[in-house]
Amino acid sequence: MISKSVVKYIRSLAQKKFRNEHHVFLAEGDKLVAGMLGSFACEMIVATPSWMANQGDIPVQELIEADEADIRKASLLKNPQHVLAVFKRPGYALSEADPSAGLILALDGVQDPGNVGTIIRLAAWFGIGHIICSPDTADAFAPKTVQATMGALAHVKVHYTCLESYIKTQEAPLYGTFTDGENIYARELTPQGLIVMGNEGNGIREEIASLIGQRLTIPGYAKSGASESLNVAIATAIVCSEFRRRKEGTGLPLIPR
Repeated sequence: MISKSVVKYIRSLAQKKFRNEHHVFLAEGDKLVAGMLGSFACEMIVATPSWMANQGDIPVQELIEADEADIRKASLLKNPQHVLAVFKRPGYALSEADPSAGLILALDGVQDPGNVGTIIRLAAWFGIGHIICSPDTADAFAPKTVQATMGALAHVKVHYTCLESYIKTQEAPLYGTFTDGENIYARELTPQGLIVMGNEGNGIREEIASLIGQRLTIPGYAKSGASESLNVAIATAIVCSEFRRRKEGTGLPLIPR
């Protein structure tokens, strides 16, 4: 049986101020929770007996057995599964994020939790270990974002800081995506550096854009007017894929400049 106070606490984690106050985040779903148990300290798990029976020893401070009706009371999902968990939020040192040693993504005001979650998932897929976020980027530890990462949050370190100040301290190549940039397929790309992706509607803000020396664009091949731009998560996937393709090959463009 799950108490009313526990239900209230779990549901309060939908709000950033309570997540920050308690230094925790919420994850829901059988596979997601199981995959995160080895990566984050777990404060609380609320689960059905059947889920518990398949896990063996569960590293958690408080384990609450509940039926599906109880889980629905606490869940933030429309269709909850058999478990939800409250994890301790990790603390990462910004100094670990060194773009001179490999590729790092930077998000400048990306506001949709689904986009941020998908980009975290993409970073994990392409072996990018760090993402630097401006303070107004959607919270990587918000419930919707956590769900969208599909567990990739356990493999990518997400940092929030003043993006302009961070960039000014870096000497590695700095790339950004722009509608008026150079064709990404015609440019030489390095296996290390910082790739900046901008806000869904406004792109990279001017104070950040002025610092970027390598301006890239993904060329469109449809008839004029078919689409104004790509979704930022889709654009990130294309850019990361091209950088990794070059790393595995010659690093040279597909077509002459």
